[in-house]
Amino acid sequence: MLKFLKGVVAGSGAGLKDFPYNIGEPYSSAWGSWTHYRGTSKDDVSSVSIFSLSGSSSQDGHLVAGRNGVKRLRTVRHPNILSFVHSTEAEVLDGSMTKHTIYIVTEPVMPLSEKIKELDLEGTQRDEYFAWGLHQIAKAVSFLNNDCKLVHGNVCLTSIVVTQTLDWKLHAFDVLSEFDGNVEAPNGSMLQYEWLVGSQYKPMELANSDWVLIRKSPPWAIDSWGLGCLIYELFSGMKLSNTGELRNIAVIPKSLLPDYQRLLSSSPSRRLNTSKLIDNSEYFHNKLVETIQFMEILNLKDSVEKDTFFRKLPNLVEQLPRQIVLKKLLPLLASALEFGSAAAPALTTLLKMGSWLSIDEFSVKVLPSIVKLFSSPDRAVRVSLLQHIDQFGESLTAQVVDEQIFPHVATGFSDSSAFLRELTLKSMLVLAPKLSQRTISGSLLKYLSKLQVDEEPAIRTNTTILLGNIASHLNEGMRKRVLINAFTARALRDGFSPARAAGLMALCATSAYYDMTEIATRILPNVVVLAIDPDPDVRSKTFQAVDQFLQIAKQNHEKLNTGDFSGAADSGVLSMTGNTGLLGWAMSSLTQKGKASEHVSAASANANSSLVSVSSNSTSAEAHDTITEHSTSISNSLDQPTPSSPTSTDGWGELENGTFHDNHDSDKEGWDDMEPIEELKPPNHLASIQAAQKRPFAQPKQPAQNSSRPNNATKASSTSTNAKADDDDLWGSISAPAPRSTSKPLHVKPTADEDLWGSIAAPPPKTASKPFKSTAANDDDPWAAIAAPPPATKAKPLSSTGTRGRGTKQIPAKLGAQRIDRTSS
Repeated sequence: MLKFLKGVVAGSGAGLKDFPYNIGEPYSSAWGSWTHYRGTSKDDVSSVSIFSLSGSSSQDGHLVAGRNGVKRLRTVRHPNILSFVHSTEAEVLDGSMTKHTIYIVTEPVMPLSEKIKELDLEGTQRDEYFAWGLHQIAKAVSFLNNDCKLVHGNVCLTSIVVTQTLDWKLHAFDVLSEFDGNVEAPNGSMLQYEWLVGSQYKPMELANSDWVLIRKSPPWAIDSWGLGCLIYELFSGMKLSNTGELRNIAVIPKSLLPDYQRLLSSSPSRRLNTSKLIDNSEYFHNKLVETIQFMEILNLKDSVEKDTFFRKLPNLVEQLPRQIVLKKLLPLLASALEFGSAAAPALTTLLKMGSWLSIDEFSVKVLPSIVKLFSSPDRAVRVSLLQHIDQFGESLTAQVVDEQIFPHVATGFSDSSAFLRELTLKSMLVLAPKLSQRTISGSLLKYLSKLQVDEEPAIRTNTTILLGNIASHLNEGMRKRVLINAFTARALRDGFSPARAAGLMALCATSAYYDMTEIATRILPNVVVLAIDPDPDVRSKTFQAVDQFLQIAKQNHEKLNTGDFSGAADSGVLSMTGNTGLLGWAMSSLTQKGKASEHVSAASANANSSLVSVSSNSTSAEAHDTITEHSTSISNSLDQPTPSSPTSTDGWGELENGTFHDNHDSDKEGWDDMEPIEELKPPNHLASIQAAQKRPFAQPKQPAQNSSRPNNATKASSTSTNAKADDDDLWGSISAPAPRSTSKPLHVKPTADEDLWGSIAAPPPKTASKPFKSTAANDDDPWAAIAAPPPATKAKPLSSTGTRGRGTKQIPAKLGAQRIDRTSS
């Protein structure tokens, strides 16, 4: 005897004791005498469906047929037949009566009639969905009839259920029986429980119990009739009440009408085999059916077919029923991508479908597949992920990014493909805020340090821009250790002009993180040099940067004067509104062809839409958003305290007790791949000047006859009021304007060859002076191209004692650093 259970089964959702599933609310309809409940597993709370059938005794005819249905459902497996999970039979109390009840647990489904009302499809979309559902049921019936030689016996609307992915599945196997047409001496009726079938669903031979005719008919004859009944109920929207209603063909689609009539042929032998219905019916040739069929046999398609299909799919899904796309196509596509059968372009469609989901649904249905895709060895898939990371990056949790995604993404930093390196770099704008301080300092910054000396100028430029954008996510010690060195020691010295411009913009955007000492001693000296940069855009940004940092210095000065020492030590936080904020990608030139200067204007097609494109020939693309407050960035740094004396492992210098050395030796530490600033190759137009400045020269001797004159040039210029301005003055090019009063001449008397600065000296006074006498041709003059006009006045030669002499004709200076003639006049 079955074990007695004291649980109660009722519509209120009470469950059985020791039953591993919770029974929920019932659906409004189910096949035959069965009741269909919603249910959940007690182990993992996953959804299931629970079907129950009760009888007054264990030998109740319905229970006997139900046991047949359980046995058949357990043993028959097909994608379009309801999946069996669990079953049990028990005695339960229902008030004062004891009933025998059978429970079948299956995958979660709902009755087809209720799902149709829920979807509420109309027109073409309704017909396409019905076509797909009928296609699935026809395959299930064909499998039973042709492959298994079984007869279902009661195919109708109530025997169809719908899964969560909107697939139609056949169940209600209580009447299911083997087809015994080949048995010579059959015993009794073939369909033992045919009395459970409603008379409106019975073909004429079954209604008349003509078992001889039934056995002579094809195995599919009874179920083909049932499939015709199902078609009528679908399109009429009503449950079939009598056989005569099947003649109402007005509701049947014209493309399906010929097949519908053959299914309901009065002669069993002429009824259409369901397998031929699947292969030949025009009704099943529509976009939805063909799309799903292609996805289901994707592994059998070649690469050309896949590529063509997935390139058309984004436009195709717009035309299909939205709910079917999200519940059926999206899981198929996610699975295909996850297991490698789908091509990389499929990711675009997956993300497009995902954009139609809510945030919670996206996290459950799409994100897990995307996270797994990051480990794919397929480079095309990795590229596609990085190109679309802005569409799903915000939905990723920090833990998933730090532990599962970044280790795979980081391989792109050292990839041989420059395009993939650049995409990996740009993806950090989305991923870096979700990384832990340990990952940023121990891994990310090392990769960025190498990318700042990448062979591709666009990558070097965008690395600088990225550092400016993620500066707020670095802790305070890491910012001191990295930013200034990265921007001044590398970016501002880069031979690619947009990289220098990016360095200037990054310095301005991160000005809140520098104290006054760093601004005055490390930033401004490196920035001012670019005021003579050959690129006009760099010069323009240089002046803006100088203005910004000088304004910060002025504010610091005013605070010191007013006695407000609280902000003086950290006045760098006074960033200039309008010149700071998020930087935009300078370029995405790796897919462009041509010179480097042509790459500058190429806007990145895959850059984040919130970023601004920057051109090396224009200053109009500067960012103007306000940068994150310094206090916020400090709070972010609490994730990982800065060590008191960290070791330089990232290529951007070292710290000692949290601050840089006063002599800035740290600028050179950890930058072995760079030349020191004095060895940096100067621009072409400065090379000749610097070469001449480095030539050695001897100091002139001062003759003794004028030793009574003062020999200090500075003192002489301040006490004499009658001397001619700048006449033969060695520092005239950098001295203050000469006084108009006369002064006594100096005690220095160089010859024409001794005037080292004559070519770049200030214009001479208009008074008459003796002209210089040239000792060399102009072709030998390395300064001729930039020399000032020769003086128009006649200068008096200096005396041999070092004072200005009288009456001696002075020879014009031979330009350039030359050996001094030691003869005296």
